[in-house]
Amino acid sequence: MTSPSSMAAVALIAHLLVLPSIGAAAEVALASEWTNAESSRVRLLGGRVEGRGAGARLLAGLEIEMADGWKTYWRNPGSSGVPPRLDWSKSANLADARVLFPAPLRFVDRDGDTIGYKGAVVLPIELVAKDASKPVELALAAEYGICKDICIPVELTLSLSVPPDAAAVPGDSRLARALERVPRPASARRAGDPAVTRVKSELTGDMPRIVIETSFPGGTQGADLFVEAPDGLWVPLPKKTGGASGNAVSFEIDLTDGVDPAELEGKTLRLTLVSDAGQAETTFKLE
Repeated sequence: MTSPSSMAAVALIAHLLVLPSIGAAAEVALASEWTNAESSRVRLLGGRVEGRGAGARLLAGLEIEMADGWKTYWRNPGSSGVPPRLDWSKSANLADARVLFPAPLRFVDRDGDTIGYKGAVVLPIELVAKDASKPVELALAAEYGICKDICIPVELTLSLSVPPDAAAVPGDSRLARALERVPRPASARRAGDPAVTRVKSELTGDMPRIVIETSFPGGTQGADLFVEAPDGLWVPLPKKTGGASGNAVSFEIDLTDGVDPAELEGKTLRLTLVSDAGQAETTFKLE
C-alpha cells in the first residue's frame, strides 16, 4: 500500500517536471542546484543588471516553486502565516543584501485574509560587495512557510558564487520579470502604476477607521492595497468599499478590529498598491 507521503512526493515530482514548460521565460545562466523541500523546491539565481544612473549592479534571486494548491507568504503575511526569513550572515564579501518583494496576492479563506504567492515566486535581491573586484560568496539560511490545508515551516541552506563580471540577466527571465513586479516609489512611477489620491483617518470615536482613496490608471483588474505599520504594530487588511468608479477604488481599514488607534497616532504607514497593470509603494503619516 502506498503511503500518503509517498503519493505526495510523486505528485510533487510530476508537478515540478512540467513547471519549466510554463511560459517562455529565459533561464538565468548563474544558478545553484535545486533543493527539494516540503511540496516545493528552491534555488538561488545570480547575475548583473543595469543600475540606476551609470554602471551595473549585482543581483541575486531566491526562486521558490510550489506544488499545485500550495502558497507561501509575503513580508507581511496578513492575519496568519509566516513571512520569509533570510539570513546572509555566513556569506563572504557581502556588504548588503536587500530583498525585494514582487507584488503579492490576497488569499481569502476561513482563517482570514493572508498575503503571498502561489505556484512560483522569485524574490530579487540587490547585492553590494565589500570588494567589487571579487566574487560575492552567498551563503543563505532560509526559513519560509508553505501552506495548503495545513502550514509547514521550511528551513534550508543555499549557496552561490556571484562573480563581479556575472552575465547580464536576460530581460525575459523569471528574475527580470520579478524585478519588474516590485512596487515602485513615486520617483520611479510609470504610466500604468496606481497611486494614492487621498487619505482620511479617524482615530477617535466609536468607529475609528482609515479611508484610502486610490487611482488605478492602467485599469482596476487585480486592484488591491496592503498596509504595514512600524514597530510590530498590527493593522487589519484594507477592504474595498463599494465597486470601482472608473479607475478610482476606495479602501477602508476598520480600526475596531484588535487595534489600539492611539498607538498608531503619529506613525508612518507603508502602503503597497498592486494590480495587473502596475504596482506602487508609498507612505503616509497618521495625524
